[in-house]
Amino acid sequence: MSDFDIDIRDMEEFQRELDNLERHFPKQTKQLMRKSGSKARTIIARYARSLVKKKTGNYRKSIKRGKVWIDKFTGEYKVRVYTNAPHGHLIEYGHRIVDKNGREHGFKEGYHVFGKATYEVDSDWDDIIEKEFDKIFDDL
Repeated sequence: MSDFDIDIRDMEEFQRELDNLERHFPKQTKQLMRKSGSKARTIIARYARSLVKKKTGNYRKSIKRGKVWIDKFTGEYKVRVYTNAPHGHLIEYGHRIVDKNGREHGFKEGYHVFGKATYEVDSDWDDIIEKEFDKIFDDL
């Protein structure tokens, strides 16, 4: 079993800054989260283009950024990136290959687009937030 330490001082400092921003500029806080969610959507769409073959393009077009909301339990602002394609979960997690008679002919592994893109989004999240934070304050 391997151990690792995570330094959360920067994240706590950012959370304090975001709370301060929220108190003084609630509109800009939502704008910050909306823009950072759009950047995350761009990263995920790039992974979808590179991993999944294009058949009709509906899967790629279905990757969306949701609205910004405040979590009831933690009080944090959150934004979600999702796919609203009816077959999105099949591409993400995989599925059984079944013919018209119901016989199974194997399993198609999932591409795990969102799972793989999450690593890049997590590693770049601080930079994304910082850039958007600076853009908003330059406008003020």
